[in-house]
Amino acid sequence: MPGGSALAADLVLSAAGLRSEHVSLENGRVVAGGAPAPADRGALGPDAAYFVEGLPVEMHCHSIGQVDFSDFATLDLIALNSTSAAEGVACVPTLYLRHDRLDDFVAFMRRFHELRARGLLPYIPGIALEGPLLASHGGTPASTVWPPTRHEWEKLAGCGSLGLVYVVVSPDGLTPDSDLYDRLTPAHPDLRWIVRTLVEAGVRPALGHYTKADAARAAELTYELVDQAWAAESPIPGVRVVTDHLFNDMPLPFRHAFRTRRARAERDALIAAYDLPSWNLADLHQQVGPVAAAIMRLCHDGKVASCINFDGEHVDLAIAARAVEVVGSRNIMLMTDRCDAARLGGQDLSRGEENSLWYQKGGIVAAGSQPIDRQIANARSAGVPEHILWDLISFTAQATLGLDRDPWLNPARSGCFVGGADQQSRVAVLSGPADAAVAPRWSE
Repeated sequence: MPGGSALAADLVLSAAGLRSEHVSLENGRVVAGGAPAPADRGALGPDAAYFVEGLPVEMHCHSIGQVDFSDFATLDLIALNSTSAAEGVACVPTLYLRHDRLDDFVAFMRRFHELRARGLLPYIPGIALEGPLLASHGGTPASTVWPPTRHEWEKLAGCGSLGLVYVVVSPDGLTPDSDLYDRLTPAHPDLRWIVRTLVEAGVRPALGHYTKADAARAAELTYELVDQAWAAESPIPGVRVVTDHLFNDMPLPFRHAFRTRRARAERDALIAAYDLPSWNLADLHQQVGPVAAAIMRLCHDGKVASCINFDGEHVDLAIAARAVEVVGSRNIMLMTDRCDAARLGGQDLSRGEENSLWYQKGGIVAAGSQPIDRQIANARSAGVPEHILWDLISFTAQATLGLDRDPWLNPARSGCFVGGADQQSRVAVLSGPADAAVAPRWSE
């Protein structure tokens, strides 16, 4: 596709693997010609042109443009859909929720469901919440961290049928070490009930925001939460538990990010000391700590689908890439934590000169700012092979969120032509009903 040539490719990458097949774009639709045949993944060299059956899924995204998604009362979903189309991504907006806005959020989810049912939001497959049951709020606005009562959890769970795909829940959110412990009353249910209620309603609990007080106990609670999720009856088509940031906001025995010039001066020596090539599933508890080890093992076993950031600042790229190698890419998703606006969840943010992160007052990291295409380039620079990369940015999310059955985003209707030097050019295509093809959009 370099030089403005016609959109066509002789290789097709799908969740099932790579195959040889000629595909081209004709009148806004992908047309396949010839009998497909298996192909060697090595064919995806730096100059290869190929077609991917699916769009990148921008997981855990806080704002695109100057709109704070958490200000959902003013969020123009139609405009967000158009922006996502222009970027060639399926966007999963992640919101913060204040206690006094719960009923407003339910009304927002009804509006989202209605618009998507009418086919007006094909590029927005679902909504996610970061919180409110967070043991350690970190860069999350304090006003959006609170313990829902049984009745309030039922309201949130009821949003599962409206498109709420996951809610971040801290496995140690109800322990004495949690920031929320002194606010608990008999009206607040235990975690088993919370997890069962969410999963039975089609909402995935997302593990995250751990305290650093008792890593061994937090790991035990992680296994208990996941077991409870898989024991429940559920309409969830894919993996029933996801995670917030892998390595962020959890107890670790090593430095996972190097965000300042001073830290980066020590980076190479520390990475060498961690001996990343030696990381393995059997010894992970010693190498990455009990909590991260539990999550990574559960990912490897297909019980959890974990999100990991490839901006190079939430997590060092070498560490992120090695985690993917150890766990396997079928249950890890690239997340962006992207925030374009200098405001998130009602709080003003600022950015320094040493990295691209957003900070809240007190120098606490609140969000990232790198869009998905930059993070895709980061993953390539870290040596992630092309076929593995598309597991991270598309196929795992498709399977986890059930997008392979989505009326708009299933592989028969969505995809990307990829090509050019180092695969820098990407053209996203989404076809609607027979009389409503959507024009392809460029994303660099």
